[in-house]
Amino acid sequence: MGEPRKELTFLEHLEALRWTLMRSALAILVGMVVAFMYKDVVFDRVILAPQRTDFATYRIFCQAALSLGLDQSFCMDSSGFTLMNTAMGGQFMVHLTVSFTVGLILAFPYVLWELWRFVKPALAEQERKGVQGVVFFASALFLLGVLFGYYVLAPMSILFLGTYTVSASVPNLVDLNSYIGTVTSLTLWTGVLFELPMVVYFLARTGLVGPGFLRTYRRHAYVGILLIAAIITPPDVTSQLIVSIPLFLLYEGSILLAARTERAYQQAQAKAAQA
Repeated sequence: MGEPRKELTFLEHLEALRWTLMRSALAILVGMVVAFMYKDVVFDRVILAPQRTDFATYRIFCQAALSLGLDQSFCMDSSGFTLMNTAMGGQFMVHLTVSFTVGLILAFPYVLWELWRFVKPALAEQERKGVQGVVFFASALFLLGVLFGYYVLAPMSILFLGTYTVSASVPNLVDLNSYIGTVTSLTLWTGVLFELPMVVYFLARTGLVGPGFLRTYRRHAYVGILLIAAIITPPDVTSQLIVSIPLFLLYEGSILLAARTERAYQQAQAKAAQA
């Protein structure tokens, strides 16, 4: 038998939470400072890269489209759009905003680990075994979502929205804040969206959501995914499928995960009843 767990008082829990939040904030700050110092790398090679015609996504999609005999809607031309800053100090604020976003992404695995350290002592041994590897899988899904948002969603949105014109006589002069907001929000929120399997897993363990619920509302979820894809992609079926298919797979994977979790929970309950 292991040693009995020490019960903390309410104030001791608050103190532990305070240090957890402070260490997490410090990790984000360190990532932010690093991103701020390497401005040229962050902006020229990362943030502003999807604006250029030689961005990897455009080259791959363009070559694939041409080889399949499709049109050149996936090819970014040099007459796309021009970025402009219209506010005094606007570029400095953009620098701070992007640095914070990069710091948050870099520190995300550590922040998850800190939260896990805070929650872990309150879990029973069986509960700890059931959530082993949660930090690794949650971090992997988040980073996978960030990469998908950066290399797929953001470029396709920029390709469509940044080059769309109602007339050849009206050039696109895109505000810097608008561009940065598009890239960072799509990248960051796609990372959050990819956490769907983890959210479903924990809801299934608590009995709040089961595979039956997810199957019942599968059509609603698919319609929602298609609507999101239609909004953020060019108006063609191919680009919508490129965005939608990974989200469909995430949803179906969540159903399988919920079913597996529900079976494990029922087996554990049956063993506890027999004991």
